[in-house]
Amino acid sequence: MSEALHFAEHRLQETALLIMAGVYAVRLIWLMRFKAGKERQAPTGLPGTTKGKGIIYSWANIFMPWSMESARKHVLMWFQFGIFHMGVTAAIALSVIIPYAPEVLEITLITTIFQVVIVAAFIVGIMRIIRRISIPVLRAISSPDDYFSLILLTVWFFFAAFSVPNRWQEGETFLLTYFWLTAFFLVYVPFSKISHYLYYPFTRYYLGKTMGFRGVFPLRGTRRG
Repeated sequence: MSEALHFAEHRLQETALLIMAGVYAVRLIWLMRFKAGKERQAPTGLPGTTKGKGIIYSWANIFMPWSMESARKHVLMWFQFGIFHMGVTAAIALSVIIPYAPEVLEITLITTIFQVVIVAAFIVGIMRIIRRISIPVLRAISSPDDYFSLILLTVWFFFAAFSVPNRWQEGETFLLTYFWLTAFFLVYVPFSKISHYLYYPFTRYYLGKTMGFRGVFPLRGTRRG
């Protein structure tokens, strides 16, 4: 392994992670300054419906497409969403496995699973780019960051897929590019729209707590259509 690849796998990633963690820490400190408003109505929930159950339901809502009208009407879009985010998870995990647990990738089944998931996410990324460009409504509401983030992730998937076997002896181009893209991704994410996942647990917590208090969450007998 060359010194350039060793640097990219270790020091570069560690530095990028520290920068990302620092920015997120500042964001979380800022976020905690704001207190949620108190409910101004009496509890209206059915027996057994509580704020705690509402919070859990709200957090788990993303895994229950039948509970969301948009997902019920566009099931394929929900599957694309799932595949895309599974690809992100796999590609991030890969950046830890390669430098610190490379023996894991010597298991053919695991290597195949990683490649299938990441390639599937790459295909979904291409589909999303085409969709964002070709649909007038999406094109009208898209910012430069929307395009850049989506293209960045899709290109990242491409190089991650070829880096899975971790065969640096046969050439380091894909691995070097993947790790440099990963480092850039880690530094850029806190300043981009991709950082929305940082707020997901908080927004869903407050929504679930409120809807549980009012007896809306968990949903009962969701009407389909």
